Amino acid sequence: MSRVRVGSVELTHPVMTASGTAGHGAELAAYGELNSIGAVVVKSIASFEWAGNPAPRVHPIPQGMINAVGLQGLGVQHWIEHDLPAMAAVNATAVVSIWGRSVDEYQQAAQLLQDGLSSSPHRSTVVAVEVNLSCPNMHGHGIFAHDINMSAEVIAVCAGLELPLWAKLSPNTDQVVAVAQTVHEAGAEAVTLINTVVGMVLDPETGRPVLGNGGGGISGRAIHPVAVRTVFDVHAAIPELPIIGVGGVTSGWEAAELMLAGASAVQVGTATFADPRACFKIAGELSEWATRHGLTEVASLTGLAHRGGLSPS
Repeated sequence: MSRVRVGSVELTHPVMTASGTAGHGAELAAYGELNSIGAVVVKSIASFEWAGNPAPRVHPIPQGMINAVGLQGLGVQHWIEHDLPAMAAVNATAVVSIWGRSVDEYQQAAQLLQDGLSSSPHRSTVVAVEVNLSCPNMHGHGIFAHDINMSAEVIAVCAGLELPLWAKLSPNTDQVVAVAQTVHEAGAEAVTLINTVVGMVLDPETGRPVLGNGGGGISGRAIHPVAVRTVFDVHAAIPELPIIGVGGVTSGWEAAELMLAGASAVQVGTATFADPRACFKIAGELSEWATRHGLTEVASLTGLAHRGGLSPS
């Protein structure tokens, strides 16, 4: 009853990890069976090694956290050689997240990934590629997902990948529906909604930003209503577009809420920092919630809020 489809991708469960919150590979295998959740979305990787932003990078806030890690990573080639085999060894399903500072760098990351997977004995472990268009913690350009044309261009140059593309979009724009439509037309099978909400926290002792980068991205339960609204609006405007909902999921109900709003699957992120077992617990709670409400298939939740909601018990 837990299987769902995100475009052409079938997942054994709608709950996945969110990129940047569960490591680059099989790190969470110490806390639960990775094949019991839909997929592990790995931390975004580029075609090159990247050191990330200066410390401090993470700071707690009520109902969540603010971070400016800055996409630290060792690059696509290192991931294929070292992290992919570890994921295959524990029967995890992987979604690879890629990023770049320019359209060309996205293309380079996509090409390196395609070349590396084509010769890897573990290529079947990877079922999709999430193209991160929405990280707020990079210097040198604005958020790609705020630019309709550039977002489409990035997806178009990644379309050579022999894997489904998911475009991860930003809530920090009033153009999110238009961007979702455009990236879909450019070749994205699905969109991931949302990434962090931009913000800043000041230190009460120094009066300066607490993060080394200055501002950062707010995640956690505080942004959950933003995620629900964004998923709802995009599904209402483009009902044929599969959505992966992410943002402040800490319980089975909050996962169900995103699905009711229009998501086909969900991701758990910040909750994992408080409890590394969070995604496994939430996966179980979602299945139990669906059963209590008389649903034989969790997938039937998708978009119910647009069709009159749940039947009275």
